[in-house]
Amino acid sequence: MSEHQHQHGEDCGCGQDHEHDEHVFIVTDDEGQEREMVMVYTFESENNVYAVLLDRNDPEADGVIFRIEEENDEAFLVGIEDDAEWERVTAIYEEIAKTENESKEG
Repeated sequence: MSEHQHQHGEDCGCGQDHEHDEHVFIVTDDEGQEREMVMVYTFESENNVYAVLLDRNDPEADGVIFRIEEENDEAFLVGIEDDAEWERVTAIYEEIAKTENESKEG
C-alpha cells in the first residue's frame, strides 16, 4: 500500500484526555479499491508511532497497522514493508488486544 493522507488534515496526537472527531482515512488497497478506515488505536515502538485502522463499513474484519509519519505538520500513514518491523508491531498489537479483551471480560 502507498502513502495516505489524513482526510481531515488534523491529527492531534496530544495524549490529553479529551474528545476528538473520528479519525477517518481513505485507504487504497492493492486492487485499487478505496476503503474508509477508522483509526481505533495508536501505540509507540522504537521511536515510531503506529496506528491500527478498521474498515468503517466492515468493523469485524481484521485491522490494518500503519506507521504514522509527519512532514510539514501533516500526518501520513505509511505501509510497513520491513518484515522484522511488521513482526515486532503485530506482536505488540496482539499483546495490547489480548490485554484489552481480558479487561472487558473482567
